[in-house]
Amino acid sequence: MVDLIAKRYVNALLGSSTPQTRVDYSETLNTISSIFSNKDIASFIASPVVEKDKKISLVIDSLGDNIDATMKNFIRVVGENGRLELVPAISKMLNYEIQKDTNKYDGKVYSSGSLTQDELNSLEERLKAHTGSQIALTQVDDSFDGMKVVVEDLGIEVNFSKQRVKEQLIEFITKALS
Repeated sequence: MVDLIAKRYVNALLGSSTPQTRVDYSETLNTISSIFSNKDIASFIASPVVEKDKKISLVIDSLGDNIDATMKNFIRVVGENGRLELVPAISKMLNYEIQKDTNKYDGKVYSSGSLTQDELNSLEERLKAHTGSQIALTQVDDSFDGMKVVVEDLGIEVNFSKQRVKEQLIEFITKALS
C-alpha cells in the first residue's frame, strides 16, 4: 500500500519536472530521508499528537535555503495529507525512476578484501556488457568470505563464496570416488 501511495507522489514529481530538476528533487528527498534515520525525528514525524504544521516546518526548516518553491509546496502537500513518513519511500522510487530513465544504476561490491579501482572498473564493464546499462559500483567492506556484487534496482546479485566452492569441490571429489 505504501508503494502505491508513494508512486502517485513520484508520478506527480516526474510529470511536473525536467530531467535536471528531477535530480535536484531527488537530492532534496535523499537529504530528508537521511533526517528520518534519526529515531527521535522519525518518532516526532510519526506522532499523531504533533500538529501537521509543526512536522512540515521541521522538514522544510531542516533544509535551510537549499529548497525551491516547488519542492517546498510538494513537502507541504505531502505533510498536509499526513504522509511525511512516506518521504523515504518516495525518495527511493524517484531515484529508481531517474536511474531507469538515464540507464545508469548504482551497485555495491561486498568483499572482505580491498579491490583496486581497476578491478572495480573491470567489473563495471562486464556488468555493462551483460546488462546494457551503465553501473557504478562502490565497495563495502564486509566479513563476507568471497565476493558479492549487488545491483538492487536491476535485480542482480552475483556471489562467489570460498565456502561454497569448497563444498562443491568436496562433493565433486566424493562423487568421482564413488
